Amino acid sequence: MSFGMQFHGPVRQRGAIGLIAALTLSLALGFMLLVVDTGRLYLEKRKLQRVADTAALEAVSRDGNCLPGLSAANYATQSAVRNGFTVNADSTLNVSCGTLQTGADNLHAFTADSTKSAAVQVIATHTVPTSIAAGIGALLSGGPVNLSTRLSATAVAAEPRPSIAQLNIRSALLNISTAQSNILNPLFTGLLGGNVSLSAAGWNGLLNTDIKLLSYLNQLAINLNVAAGNYTQLLNTQTTVTQLIQAAATVVQLNGATADVMVALGNLKGAAGANNSPVKLGDILQLQAGTTAAELDANVQLLQLIQGVVQLANSKSAVAATLPVSVLGLANVTVRIKVIQPPQFSAIGDPALAAANPTGPNQIYVRTAQVRTMLSVNLPVLSGVTGLSNAVSGLVGGLTPILNGVLSLNLVTTLNSLLCLLGAGCQQLDPLLLPSPEIDISLDAGGAKSYVTAYSCPVGTTGIKSLTAHTITSIADLKVGKIDPVAAFSSTAEPTVTPLPLIDLGTVTCHKVAFLLGSCDETTHVAFAAGGIGIMANTSVGQNTQELVFSSTTPFATPPNLKLPPSVISAAPTNNIVGSLTNTLAGISLNAYQPVGSSPLGSIIASAVSAISDVTTLLGPVITNLLSPLLDPLLNNLLKNLGINLMDVDVGANMTCGQKGKAYLMI
Repeated sequence: MSFGMQFHGPVRQRGAIGLIAALTLSLALGFMLLVVDTGRLYLEKRKLQRVADTAALEAVSRDGNCLPGLSAANYATQSAVRNGFTVNADSTLNVSCGTLQTGADNLHAFTADSTKSAAVQVIATHTVPTSIAAGIGALLSGGPVNLSTRLSATAVAAEPRPSIAQLNIRSALLNISTAQSNILNPLFTGLLGGNVSLSAAGWNGLLNTDIKLLSYLNQLAINLNVAAGNYTQLLNTQTTVTQLIQAAATVVQLNGATADVMVALGNLKGAAGANNSPVKLGDILQLQAGTTAAELDANVQLLQLIQGVVQLANSKSAVAATLPVSVLGLANVTVRIKVIQPPQFSAIGDPALAAANPTGPNQIYVRTAQVRTMLSVNLPVLSGVTGLSNAVSGLVGGLTPILNGVLSLNLVTTLNSLLCLLGAGCQQLDPLLLPSPEIDISLDAGGAKSYVTAYSCPVGTTGIKSLTAHTITSIADLKVGKIDPVAAFSSTAEPTVTPLPLIDLGTVTCHKVAFLLGSCDETTHVAFAAGGIGIMANTSVGQNTQELVFSSTTPFATPPNLKLPPSVISAAPTNNIVGSLTNTLAGISLNAYQPVGSSPLGSIIASAVSAISDVTTLLGPVITNLLSPLLDPLLNNLLKNLGINLMDVDVGANMTCGQKGKAYLMI
């Protein structure tokens, strides 16, 4: 019986199992060899990484640096030797110092800088025999076989992450009304040079929007082609106001800003195009050297950022903004404003470094802008003041015709009258009321500052979290009199004030006919020949110093971590500044001018004490009642909209406590 295929018996299959067993054993030996060889390389690599890790940690822990002396390299080498690693031609150890930067992807990157030692990088290399797998691969590929392989291990160690604190000068505005927007628009128009026309909704959108500082800096770095993470270079790079506003617009748009905010930023950007003054962001934002991206993960108020940018632009230009007379509701008043010093609205850094030297290079320091405001006010016609004419007549009565010479008053009068009647020329007093009808008020407002002087962080579950800020509230320098607006705003020098003449006791030359008719040649008027009465004030008011303590022991005063809304404390001065300024104006004294030239009238004016007293008694209330009401709209409507509040200073604080212990491996 045949099935077309014969069955071969066990005889023909003899030896098959042995062949399979041999192949299996060879395969097992190959895998075992691969595992052993790979394990050898892994252990060599692990040993080398351990050497690099411990070397980097020791170099940082012993405060090594790469300045002359190479202490970091010495410390790293000593550590490697103790761990059985000998530096020679086959085994090298490369040590470098620098800083760590955290990129937008939140990954650490080491930047070599021999002048800094916040981080130390160690690269260890070691030569070992080539693995069997690599050798077989080289043979099969037909290429040369390298009998050795160079392993490399990199480690970066850094000091423990420090505590990070942020101070900022907060805007006191809670809401911007239509009336306030009507002030802000011409104000920002004057400061920028281009037309600003924002609605109240647009201003409130800026007020109620926060912007992430880290995102803003990263976007600005992209726009300015600055290396990512190099924030020190970024802050010192010259840019324009347009670029600063554009970076903010890009960031808030990505974060879902409202249409009102985007329209407002677009309008401000367009207005800023008229101001091409080069600016640096570092003039309004302070970061300690070596600040990392993780430490910049904080929020700032968008309106504060825009206020700071606009004021920075104005401080770099020679332009003083002139506001329409209708802005503050003050008739016959010209208002000029100039930013003398821009604000430092936010500062971030290590509070330990700041507390060690509060006013040194590592200070955490913020300030308000210093703004110079000048008002030119047209005074009313003083001749309409009841009783003033009689008082002036009493002052000059009996002095009418006079001679040049040193004679008694009665004799001078008699001889001078005779000379005029005989046809000879004589001099006669020619008093003028308010020869210059415009009085100037200069107010340098702002300059409040706050900086970190102490801090504490909890240890474990115990301790207090606190941050202390030494705060000096605003100073107001007030000047009243005659001020040259060109000189006042041409530089950062303080304006020079001279007395405003209210009464000019000048003289005119008279002849016989004019004397008899009672009219003399006014073209011969010599101003202040016999003296006069003027008004001037030059004073400073309103400074107060106190310690603001943000502490977990005080309700609602704990300094929250960065990213969170800050804890805010108002530093109120002990004296009411508005009241102080008003009292200063109320206390303005009217003083007598000395006669011009060698006129003998100096003794005459000096002897007319009671007559001068009568005049000043009448003029004093007129002047002060006119000037005092100007302060309220100036301080409350204008300066507050610039983020300057003389009544108090709102200081906000955040602090994230750092790591404890020794050095950390970062890479």
